[in-house]
Amino acid sequence: MTKRDSFMYFKTSPEIIRLAVMMYIRFPLSFRNDKGLLHERGINVSN
Repeated sequence: MTKRDSFMYFKTSPEIIRLAVMMYIRFPLSFRNDKGLLHERGINVSN
């Protein structure tokens, strides 16, 4: 059985998606605040 790539339909790299999800879950922030933190790290996120 082959493992399916969970991120194959996303344009963003899996590392960025994992970082965004980790920050959203770990810290009690809204999506807007999470987006701002990622922007400070040089990662542009759009809705």
